[in-house]
Amino acid sequence: MSAGYHEEISDYCTQASHFLARGREYLASGDLHQASEKGWGAASHMAKAVAVAQGWDYNSHAEFNQVVRKAAQSAGTPRIRTLGRVASELHSNFYTRQQLLDAETIGEDLNEISEFLELLGPLALDAAHDRT
Repeated sequence: MSAGYHEEISDYCTQASHFLARGREYLASGDLHQASEKGWGAASHMAKAVAVAQGWDYNSHAEFNQVVRKAAQSAGTPRIRTLGRVASELHSNFYTRQQLLDAETIGEDLNEISEFLELLGPLALDAAHDRT
Protein backbone atom coordinates (compact mmCIF):
# COMPACT_ATOMS: atom_id res chain seq x y z
CA MET A 1 0.00 0.00 0.00
CA SER A 2 1.44 3.34 -0.96
CA ALA A 3 2.10 6.22 1.40
CA GLY A 4 -0.87 8.01 -0.16
CA TYR A 5 -3.23 5.30 1.10
CA HIS A 6 -1.76 5.50 4.59
CA GLU A 7 -2.31 9.25 4.57
CA GLU A 8 -5.88 8.87 3.29
CA ILE A 9 -6.72 6.30 5.96
CA SER A 10 -5.12 8.43 8.66
CA ASP A 11 -7.03 11.50 7.47
CA TYR A 12 -10.36 9.64 7.59
CA CYS A 13 -9.62 8.32 11.09
CA THR A 14 -8.59 11.77 12.33
CA GLN A 15 -11.69 13.36 10.82
CA ALA A 16 -13.89 10.68 12.41
CA SER A 17 -12.50 11.51 15.85
CA HIS A 18 -12.87 15.23 15.18
CA PHE A 19 -16.50 14.84 14.10
CA LEU A 20 -17.31 12.80 17.21
CA ALA A 21 -15.79 15.48 19.45
CA ARG A 22 -17.72 18.19 17.60
CA GLY A 23 -20.90 16.15 17.95
CA ARG A 24 -20.46 16.14 21.71
CA GLU A 25 -19.87 19.89 21.66
CA TYR A 26 -23.06 20.45 19.66
CA LEU A 27 -24.95 18.18 22.05
CA ALA A 28 -23.71 20.21 25.03
CA SER A 29 -24.88 23.42 23.37
CA GLY A 30 -28.30 21.93 22.57
CA ASP A 31 -27.91 21.76 18.78
CA LEU A 32 -29.30 18.25 18.39
CA HIS A 33 -29.41 18.33 14.61
CA GLN A 34 -25.72 19.12 14.28
CA ALA A 35 -24.82 16.72 17.11
CA SER A 36 -26.58 13.95 15.21
CA GLU A 37 -25.04 14.84 11.88
CA LYS A 38 -21.54 14.96 13.35
CA GLY A 39 -22.11 11.50 14.86
CA TRP A 40 -23.08 10.24 11.42
CA GLY A 41 -20.03 11.96 9.94
CA ALA A 42 -17.75 10.26 12.45
CA ALA A 43 -19.15 6.83 11.58
CA SER A 44 -19.09 7.39 7.83
CA HIS A 45 -15.51 8.65 7.86
CA MET A 46 -14.34 5.66 9.86
CA ALA A 47 -16.17 3.38 7.43
CA LYS A 48 -14.37 5.18 4.59
CA ALA A 49 -11.03 4.51 6.31
CA VAL A 50 -11.87 0.83 6.53
CA ALA A 51 -13.03 0.72 2.93
CA VAL A 52 -9.77 2.25 1.70
CA ALA A 53 -7.69 -0.07 3.88
CA GLN A 54 -9.59 -3.16 2.79
CA GLY A 55 -9.91 -2.21 -0.86
CA TRP A 56 -13.72 -1.96 -0.74
CA ASP A 57 -15.89 0.53 -2.59
CA TYR A 58 -17.42 3.41 -0.66
CA ASN A 59 -18.36 6.20 -3.00
CA SER A 60 -21.79 7.16 -1.66
CA HIS A 61 -23.99 6.96 1.43
CA ALA A 62 -25.72 4.01 -0.19
CA GLU A 63 -22.56 1.92 0.27
CA PHE A 64 -22.24 2.61 4.01
CA ASN A 65 -24.29 -0.43 5.05
CA GLN A 66 -22.36 -2.70 2.71
CA VAL A 67 -19.05 -1.58 4.21
CA VAL A 68 -20.45 -2.03 7.73
CA ARG A 69 -21.67 -5.55 6.89
CA LYS A 70 -18.28 -6.52 5.44
CA ALA A 71 -16.49 -5.00 8.43
CA ALA A 72 -18.65 -6.97 10.87
CA GLN A 73 -17.90 -10.17 8.96
CA SER A 74 -14.17 -9.46 8.71
CA ALA A 75 -13.87 -8.63 12.39
CA GLY A 76 -16.21 -11.42 13.49
CA THR A 77 -18.07 -8.76 15.47
CA PRO A 78 -21.82 -8.59 14.72
CA ARG A 79 -22.10 -5.57 17.05
CA ILE A 80 -20.60 -3.46 14.26
CA ARG A 81 -23.82 -3.88 12.27
CA THR A 82 -25.93 -2.71 15.22
CA LEU A 83 -23.72 0.33 15.65
CA GLY A 84 -23.95 1.04 11.93
CA ARG A 85 -27.74 1.26 12.33
CA VAL A 86 -27.23 3.76 15.16
CA ALA A 87 -25.14 5.88 12.78
CA SER A 88 -27.86 5.74 10.13
CA GLU A 89 -30.44 6.78 12.70
CA LEU A 90 -28.30 9.76 13.68
CA HIS A 91 -28.16 10.75 10.02
CA SER A 92 -31.95 10.58 9.76
CA ASN A 93 -32.25 12.86 12.81
CA PHE A 94 -31.01 15.72 10.66
CA TYR A 95 -34.32 15.60 8.81
CA THR A 96 -36.46 15.33 11.96
CA ARG A 97 -38.28 18.18 13.65
CA GLN A 98 -36.41 19.56 16.67
CA GLN A 99 -39.32 18.79 19.00
CA LEU A 100 -39.00 15.09 18.19
CA LEU A 101 -35.31 14.83 19.05
CA ASP A 102 -34.12 13.75 22.48
CA ALA A 103 -30.78 14.95 23.84
CA GLU A 104 -30.30 11.97 26.14
CA THR A 105 -30.85 9.50 23.32
CA ILE A 106 -28.52 11.38 21.01
CA GLY A 107 -25.88 11.43 23.75
CA GLU A 108 -26.20 7.66 24.14
CA ASP A 109 -25.98 7.27 20.37
CA LEU A 110 -22.79 9.33 20.27
CA ASN A 111 -21.32 7.01 22.91
CA GLU A 112 -22.17 4.09 20.67
CA ILE A 113 -20.48 5.83 17.75
CA SER A 114 -17.38 6.03 19.93
CA GLU A 115 -17.57 2.24 20.28
CA PHE A 116 -18.07 1.95 16.50
CA LEU A 117 -14.85 3.90 15.92
CA GLU A 118 -12.98 1.69 18.39
CA LEU A 119 -14.19 -1.49 16.71
CA LEU A 120 -13.43 -0.30 13.19
CA GLY A 121 -10.08 1.28 14.00
CA PRO A 122 -8.09 -1.96 13.81
CA LEU A 123 -9.70 -2.87 10.47
CA ALA A 124 -8.43 0.40 9.07
CA LEU A 125 -5.09 0.83 10.76
CA ASP A 126 -3.95 -2.80 11.02
CA ALA A 127 -4.86 -3.45 7.38
CA ALA A 128 -2.93 -0.38 6.33
CA HIS A 129 0.17 -1.60 8.18
CA ASP A 130 -0.24 -5.18 6.92
CA ARG A 131 -0.34 -4.05 3.30
CA THR A 132 3.01 -2.24 3.40
